[in-house]
Amino acid sequence: MDDLGLNHLFQNSRDELGRTAEFMTEEKELGSLRKQLAAMLSGREAHLDFASAVADFPFELAGAKPGGAPHSAWELIEHLRIAQRDILDFSRPGDYQERKWPDEYWPSSAAPSSREQWNRSLMSFGQDLRALQELAQDSSNDLFTPLPHGTGQTLLREVLLVADHNSHHLGQLLFVKKMLAR
Repeated sequence: MDDLGLNHLFQNSRDELGRTAEFMTEEKELGSLRKQLAAMLSGREAHLDFASAVADFPFELAGAKPGGAPHSAWELIEHLRIAQRDILDFSRPGDYQERKWPDEYWPSSAAPSSREQWNRSLMSFGQDLRALQELAQDSSNDLFTPLPHGTGQTLLREVLLVADHNSHHLGQLLFVKKMLAR
C-alpha cells in the first residue's frame, strides 16, 4: 500500500474514532439529563415532594377549604393524580383519549367518599410518578422526537410539564395543610 492509501486508512480510522467519542459523550450527556429529569419529578431537588406534602394530612380535613383557598386537599390531590396520569398516557405509545378540560381533570366533590378512596388516590399518584420516571430514564424513549398523537409535544416537554404542574399544586396543598393546622 502506498503512502496515500495508508493516510486515507488512518484518516478514516481517526474519523470513526471521533464519531464514536462524540456518540459516547452524547449518550453520557443524555444519561445525565435522564437522571436529572427523574430527580426533578421526585420533587426532592428544589421543590416539595409528594410524600412530604401528604404526610400526616388529617383525613377528616381532606374536604375542607380554609379561607382564601380555592381547593380542598382532596381536590388538589385528585387533580394532580388525574393530570399526571393523563400526561403519562399521552407520553406512552398507543391509543390516547383526550380528556375534556376542565371537567375531567378535577374531582366532582370536595372530599373523598372514603379513606379507601383517599389511599387509592395517593398510591396511584406514586405509581404513575414512578412510571414517568422510568419512561424518562429509558434510553429507548427519545426525549426529543414529537409524540405521534400530539401536536409537536415531546417526552422531554411532558416530563418538564409534570414536574412544573406537580410543584405548583403541591405548593397549594402545603398552603391548605398549614392553614387547616391553625
